[in-house]
Amino acid sequence: MSEEQDTWTLAGLSFASRLIIGSGKYKDAAETVACMEASGAEIVTVALRRVDLKAADNLLSQIDRERYILLPNTAGCYTADEAVRTLRLARELGIADLVKLEVIGDARTLLPDNEETLKAARVLLDEGFQVLPYCTDDPIVCRKLEEMGCAAVMPLAAPIGSGLGIRNPHNLQIIIEQADVPVIVDAGVGTASDAAVAMELGCTAVLMNTAIARAENPVLMAAAMRDGVIAGRKALLAGRIPKRELAQPSSPSSGMIG
Repeated sequence: MSEEQDTWTLAGLSFASRLIIGSGKYKDAAETVACMEASGAEIVTVALRRVDLKAADNLLSQIDRERYILLPNTAGCYTADEAVRTLRLARELGIADLVKLEVIGDARTLLPDNEETLKAARVLLDEGFQVLPYCTDDPIVCRKLEEMGCAAVMPLAAPIGSGLGIRNPHNLQIIIEQADVPVIVDAGVGTASDAAVAMELGCTAVLMNTAIARAENPVLMAAAMRDGVIAGRKALLAGRIPKRELAQPSSPSSGMIG
């Protein structure tokens, strides 16, 4: 299968890139745009509560809407009501109904509040939004969100901004095996090898922000993440060798001289 054929579908839209990036924490708009280009991403998340919508040169105006799908998110929301109000605002601004739902339960760990997330998702789905919920790596919660009608599930790899990488591959594997919607790892990726691991596990895509924006060279890291996602996806499709307890000769043992 060629890279051109290996596309994925989200809410009826087809994408080639399996890397989704955030637009926050960069030093300026120019760096944001440069990282977007280097990443090859087709979807870019925007935290509406952290954008000065009154400014003529706000972040939304810097993103080429012909090239990128905007994914408004509810970063900074701590209740279902806050999240729902924020995404209703996104709709009023003319941004598509494809949204990332994020309801934080604790200011120190930034872990999601699954109960409030489920509550908000139910309201948003009833109002016609295509919901991508950020949640813990709990297979039961992910199953409930999918059964509700969410367009994807977005379990964390590790706490937001931690860079710890994939902390619980076992749970992610269960989520992937049971899901009939895209599974997008969201939060906790630190470097390109983490992105590759997520893809090798069978995740549909990976979403990240801090790992790129806070790297010493964000543009170079964006390119590295692009390549890591591609490499991990290729490795999954290629099929890795089985793990063995003991060594196995890599050269033929039959027909040996002497």
